[in-house]
Amino acid sequence: MSEKKLTLELQDDERVVNEAFQRLLDTYLQSHHRKKVDLITKAFNFACKAHEGVRRLSGEPYIMHPIAVAQIVSEEIGLGSTSICSALLHDVVEDTDYTVDDIQNIFGPKIAQIVDGLTKISGGIFGDKTSAQVENFKKLLLTMSDDIRVILIKIADRLHNMRTLGSQLPNKQYKIAGETLSIYAPLAYRLGLNKIKEELENLSFSYEHPEECELIKQRLAEMEGNLNSIYTDFIGPIRTVLDKHGIKYTIKARIKRPYSIWRKMQTKHVSFEDVYDILAVRIIFEPRDPAEEEAECMQIYAYISKLYTAHPERFRDWVSHPKSNGYQAVHTTLMNKKVGKWIEVQIRSQRMDEIAEQGFAAHWKYKDGEKTAEESETELDKWLQTIKEILDDPQPSGMDFLDTIKLNLYSNELFVMTPKGDAKKMPVGSTALDFAFSIHTFVGTHCIGAKVNHALVPLNYVLRGGDQIEILTSKDSQVQREWLQFVTTGKAKNKIQTILRREEREKQKYGERQLSQFFRQADMEPNSMNVDKLCNFHQFKNREQLYSAIGTGRITLGQADIDHLLGKDKPTKWRRYLNIFKRNNPDQEPDLLPAPQTQIDRKRPIILNEETIHHYIMGTCCHPIPGDDVLGYFDQDNRITIHKRQCEVANRLKVADGNRILTARWDTHKHLHFPATIRVEGIDHTGVVLQITTILSQQLNVNIHRLTIEANDGIFQGEINLEVHDVEDVRTICRELKKINEIKSVTRIT
Repeated sequence: MSEKKLTLELQDDERVVNEAFQRLLDTYLQSHHRKKVDLITKAFNFACKAHEGVRRLSGEPYIMHPIAVAQIVSEEIGLGSTSICSALLHDVVEDTDYTVDDIQNIFGPKIAQIVDGLTKISGGIFGDKTSAQVENFKKLLLTMSDDIRVILIKIADRLHNMRTLGSQLPNKQYKIAGETLSIYAPLAYRLGLNKIKEELENLSFSYEHPEECELIKQRLAEMEGNLNSIYTDFIGPIRTVLDKHGIKYTIKARIKRPYSIWRKMQTKHVSFEDVYDILAVRIIFEPRDPAEEEAECMQIYAYISKLYTAHPERFRDWVSHPKSNGYQAVHTTLMNKKVGKWIEVQIRSQRMDEIAEQGFAAHWKYKDGEKTAEESETELDKWLQTIKEILDDPQPSGMDFLDTIKLNLYSNELFVMTPKGDAKKMPVGSTALDFAFSIHTFVGTHCIGAKVNHALVPLNYVLRGGDQIEILTSKDSQVQREWLQFVTTGKAKNKIQTILRREEREKQKYGERQLSQFFRQADMEPNSMNVDKLCNFHQFKNREQLYSAIGTGRITLGQADIDHLLGKDKPTKWRRYLNIFKRNNPDQEPDLLPAPQTQIDRKRPIILNEETIHHYIMGTCCHPIPGDDVLGYFDQDNRITIHKRQCEVANRLKVADGNRILTARWDTHKHLHFPATIRVEGIDHTGVVLQITTILSQQLNVNIHRLTIEANDGIFQGEINLEVHDVEDVRTICRELKKINEIKSVTRIT
């Protein structure tokens, strides 16, 4: 590059950077915060110097990323100068030679504390059983417990990374998108950042399932004219009645986002056409008296419910009982008789709408940078206390920790009553045992049953809104492992697991003593090499599992163990592979034994074709077939398992061990068969089963492994296990079966 061209490029970079920073200052100056422009400018100049000469993968100067994060922090979350400075400096300690002490000396302890919380861990502090991904997330939560702004800036950082994810390799995209969907979008939701949460979900969706995302966008574009017509007709009478009563308002159409539509299609097993709530209407009003805004919200509901028939089971009063993230609104669903469709209507004041868009934590608790005494016992504080309790009792693995945290993120809520008539908020799906642990760990630990509305119920009774619940306890009661199946809240599950782990450690100590005694009797050295040999011999992943198995009597040490330690029974290589393969693939025959993978190129996609597919393990959790969006995961033994990208196991792996994710591509040509399961539902009628089997066996030449049909009250449901070449075969089968008049729904479930 010529010197002149380099000079012009540097000048252009400087212009772009200065314009971006000026936009940040303009946004900040329009906010309600105290105007500390000098401090922000100082942080900007410091960050520019620290990142000088560094570029992102996209080619732009690196400083553009901190500026963009600071812009999101200011404009989209509403934070002040401390957060903006921290955002500008958030990568300085991690990526340059400056330290946290340097930041503290120049910008003070508060900014230094936040920057430290945003800096990734370079060395393990939570033990070698936890991946770096989980370690960094734990550190983030630890700092978040002291200052909520840490996680808010991290969410802004993740949002900009998602907006610029296109420059990353595909396997990196899957890791980051999966982590975003599993952790950061739920965190944004939990903190009231609904707009950011939706954008994070849709950006992740566009990278994980680009074809399906584009297809849904096309369908929405095709519906745009019709939706606009429905919206215009629907709001006409509403405008008339609101104008009549002198209410100042705006009405907006809310079109369901592609990810939300796809998610509903997956969870409800419905087609795009069957997603009924694609269009919703939002009424945002300016209250005449701020003190009466809740009453005015209900008054508007009364006005519009006289215009249209309201669905009796789809009314939600989040005004009287706000969600834990501060969200307030009245939701109702009204019948538009002209088109015969239900339409959801959300009613909010301007204040409620602002909280819903920017977040309860950012807009109220930290409106002036510090929380007040009156705000010290909010729902947010209660949630943070729960997070602290989880962090105080580390989980044995990264997966367990992340599962526990995720249970505390998404939660639709209901209200139940204590015996004294006090209202208590619980997540939807909570059981009587969840309620017991929410009162106190002692109550949960010694729970033997419950009374709901004065009637005895079991511990796994699922609570309903308005239930009055009393917990029955006994000092003799002890925690049972099956209780883990009875609870849905993170707090209850964490407490039960803590107690069970304590008991497990006692068994392990006993097993370790038994093992030492075995070595003494066999006159053998109880060293780590011999213990590891027994772990491999009994196919345990670690010593703790071996000690536990001995302590509980699941295995008894004997002559076979001595022979193995002395090398008299060396298992063949085939046998070792066979044991591992059978454990991971219980439904496959040994002749499909995968060959070990010796060299893995993370930058190249795995090609799944007729020659290579037997080298990989097909995930039994999701049964991927050609045409599915898939990825690979290589374990400690360099064995690669193929999962669907939306598989729950794959989602956990992206978050807990994302650096082991690989890109995978299908290149099969209808030579191999794969298992698939299809669910059919419809009107029970003589000859339906014959029609199904005729289409599958004779018309489509599909091999049926199993067909089960159950009929009740004139409705039938069935599952068909069959062999297919790829996803296109499944679509053809579903399309042909839908031609049977009696069948109303055909969906693939695996």
